[in-house]
Amino acid sequence: MCRDTLPLCGHLFVFRNRRGDQVRVLFWDRTGYAIFAKKLARGRFHLARDLPKGATHVEVEAAELSLMLEGLDLSQAVRRKRWRPGVRNMDVSKQRLMEARRIDTQRAS
Repeated sequence: MCRDTLPLCGHLFVFRNRRGDQVRVLFWDRTGYAIFAKKLARGRFHLARDLPKGATHVEVEAAELSLMLEGLDLSQAVRRKRWRPGVRNMDVSKQRLMEARRIDTQRAS
């Protein structure tokens, strides 16, 4: 995370009101700050997971934010495992090359 220039680093800063029916998104678009605001006529914006007690902020992925802004309740959603190439799927020459360069083969999976 680029803490020295936090507002200019490309992150979106999302603010939800206490009732949960309004959201404002603050972001930098190379020429200045921009604000996107959305107010629901009915219902509330729901986070994908419950916040720990006393939490003041939470990080969400872009997909979660997009679904949240569409009004979907992600609290019951289940994230499925996705296929990722692992050590077993690597050929021996590539695995030896990674070990020679001291790249963690477990991290690559």
